[in-house]
Order: sequence, then C-alpha cells, then structure tokens
Amino acid sequence: MNHGEFSGDPAAVWLAADGTEDRDMELLEKFDFKDPSGKKWVASKGDVVNGASIPRVLWTLIGSPYTGDYRRASIVHDVACGEAGDDKKKRRAADRMFFHACRAGGCSVWQATLLYIGVRVGAAAPDVPSWQAAVAAEGTGPRIRQTADELRLQQDFQTLSDRVLAAGETDDPAELELRTDDGLLSITGTAVPDGRKSRSRRGA
Repeated sequence: MNHGEFSGDPAAVWLAADGTEDRDMELLEKFDFKDPSGKKWVASKGDVVNGASIPRVLWTLIGSPYTGDYRRASIVHDVACGEAGDDKKKRRAADRMFFHACRAGGCSVWQATLLYIGVRVGAAAPDVPSWQAAVAAEGTGPRIRQTADELRLQQDFQTLSDRVLAAGETDDPAELELRTDDGLLSITGTAVPDGRKSRSRRGA
C-alpha cells in the first residue's frame, strides 16, 4: 500500500526559554506530508510541536517523541491535532494520517499500529474517567515510581493493543480504526467520542 510521502526532512530548533517544556521544538521552515489521497498536511514555519498527542505515561512502552522512525510523523500530527482542537472527527482524521505517516517514515506495521493506538488513547483520555488522573499527572517532573492511575492506563493500553493485534497485523487504517474503536468501547465502557458506532454495534 502507498502510504504517502514527506516533503523532506524537517528543520527545527529546540526551545529552552522559561515557560516552555524541554521537548518543545519550533520549525524553521515549512514541512509537510502528502497522504495517499493527495491531501497535504502542513506544518508551517514557526509552528511549535512537542509530541504531546501520545500520553507521557505510554512513552516507556512506545518511545518518547522524536525517536525512531515516527519522528517526522509526530511533527505533522502535532500540528494537525492543534488545528483540530475539540473537533473529534478532525482529530480522528489526523490519527489516520499519523498511521500513514508512520508507515511512510519507515515504521513496520506492528510499530505503526502501536503508535496509532497510542494517539487514539490520547484522543480518548479526556472522556475516560479512569484515565483522566493519569494524564493530569503529566509534567510533574522526575519521580521514583508511577501512580496507580498511570499503571492502570498502561495496562489498558497493553490490553487494547493485544486485542487489536489478535486478528493479525493490518496495513489498512480503516480496519485498524474499527478494531481500535471496538477495543476502546470494550475496555473502557466509553462510547467513541465522535459518535461513530463500533463494529459490534453495527452488527458486523
């Protein structure tokens, strides 16, 4: 499957000013990703990104921002998430693009699947009561151990990933989306935020 292409390599500078997180990065020039449909997802010069679309508590499992083959994907995804704001359908589209961008960047299907599940967990977290405390604890600095809420979120992520991958790997983001929706509903008891019905509820 053709997953699209990047415009090149991003040029950016780390921001270290007071009031910014150490992982904040400002783009020095335009950078974009063209998805398989031909749509361009643009990160403009001056945009600030930080890889925050995957909850920090999952970094020990997935990897921290700007590491591995999803570095370029995380940049355009961060910008797309910022532009989506509270629009759940736009965020869902951004997450589908992220899967394509991860694959275009060199991630295996397995890696891209886990990364996609990570951003879907990040999108759903504000609507899942049992995950809200774990996400709220982010940015508290070095600690000796994780909280019970963070461990719960990690366990839910692992359970969701096992469930999604149980039917085998898929390079089709539409199928991956359906599996993830079903898993989120089953594990959290929370309906899909943008109103889509899971496959099980559609009678598939």
